Amino acid sequence: MNEPNFFAGGAFDRAGLLRKDADWVAGLMADPGTRIIPVWRDRHLIVIKPKPEPVFLAPAEVPPLAPETESMVLLGIVEDTAVLALDISHIEEPLARPELTGRGEFIDIRDVGSLLSRADAQLMAFSRALFYWHRRHVFCGLCGAPTVSGEAGHVRNCTNADCATTHFPRTDPAVIMLVTDAERCLLGRRPGRENFMYSTLAGFVEPGESLEEAVAREVMEETGIRVANVRYAHSQPWPFPANLMLGFYADAASTEINFNTDELADARWFDRGEVRELMAVRDRAESTRLGGALHLPRPVSIARRLIAEWIDGRAP
Repeated sequence: MNEPNFFAGGAFDRAGLLRKDADWVAGLMADPGTRIIPVWRDRHLIVIKPKPEPVFLAPAEVPPLAPETESMVLLGIVEDTAVLALDISHIEEPLARPELTGRGEFIDIRDVGSLLSRADAQLMAFSRALFYWHRRHVFCGLCGAPTVSGEAGHVRNCTNADCATTHFPRTDPAVIMLVTDAERCLLGRRPGRENFMYSTLAGFVEPGESLEEAVAREVMEETGIRVANVRYAHSQPWPFPANLMLGFYADAASTEINFNTDELADARWFDRGEVRELMAVRDRAESTRLGGALHLPRPVSIARRLIAEWIDGRAP
């Protein structure tokens, strides 16, 4: 139960104090050993064969792609090497640029995360979360003035001297839970003609609410099921777009499903054999289109891990 989920456990130094030193940060681009992760519209440059690996740029390759330092964030230090990320979303066809031609494909890391090293997967997830936050906070939420990036991309400062508010990246806590009834578990399917995935229930934590209360409320609101014995399992950063998923198990205190049609297209009790069949569908088709086959979440997700631990009898 102590093993980190995907997109965590990379064990790199976030350099929280060093990134406040503007001179130190500026010197990173003069170091030819610095590695830079290019990010294009929430996708990362990946070499697929012989196995998926991220592409890193050298500092000298950055100016033609993005001359402005606003598009750069410091991710941290990995084995004495600084790793930054560069947002090149302003380029319409990045793979046509000579610096990037033939060096890989821009891919959603959810599709390849389980094949990457822990450190690389976490760094790329981290960069995606930071750039998502930057795009949505170009103006101050208090006075409306423009903001500018600071501390190597980890704050945004209001440019209005009368306001001068410092804004920090936000992460939205969400609970995700597998409800069980002896040899059955409760899975739901979200609305949508193209959605054939059954998964654990989940929802955002509301102000003034404990995590356990959020679990019980979300299960009741979505399926009409009452729960008991809510217990924490593990967590996962999920920057799609900006969540921290807090995983739980809970026992069913009632079993009659009355699902909320605004939230779910279906909710069912599944026994272990049925869940294994859904898992096999996803695993067989992991690198292909799933079509209309019912299936479980991606292997990189905490939802899939919660389900797998229950199937194997490892759930607390």
